[in-house]
Amino acid sequence: SARIGELPLGVPNNLVPFVTQTAAGLRKELTVFGDDYDTPDGSCVRDYIHVVDLARAHVLALGRLDGKDVPGCEVFNLGTGTGNSVLEVVRTFEEVSGLPLPHRIGPRRPGDVPAVYADPTRARDVLGFECRYGLREALADAWRWQRALSGD
Repeated sequence: SARIGELPLGVPNNLVPFVTQTAAGLRKELTVFGDDYDTPDGSCVRDYIHVVDLARAHVLALGRLDGKDVPGCEVFNLGTGTGNSVLEVVRTFEEVSGLPLPHRIGPRRPGDVPAVYADPTRARDVLGFECRYGLREALADAWRWQRALSGD
């Protein structure tokens, strides 16, 4: 879907819009911060959720509040429950877009941990939420979104 996506103001803080902006020529190259982490390919591992799955989870959470007296605050971890490395995101994006993604390996960023991904068990059990899309679909749709922004 190219109807919803991430549109950061200025330099993106998240990997996926940085990837798509680089592929679109809006950024010179993507920097992969570190390739010496204790992960399968040395780059950081994160949980990448499709924007439509994220929006759907928010709708389910709002529906839980609608007309109910839910005391306090509830916390739900939203994600796929699996991790993908930064270099895996780069390779997968190149596969789904058919384009090379200019990137370089840079130094580690202070505070980055090797791997972080969600445990969406509570979201599944309480909200009935499960991701419908994987990394390939998320990146393909993010690329469609970026191209739509550019009028392609």
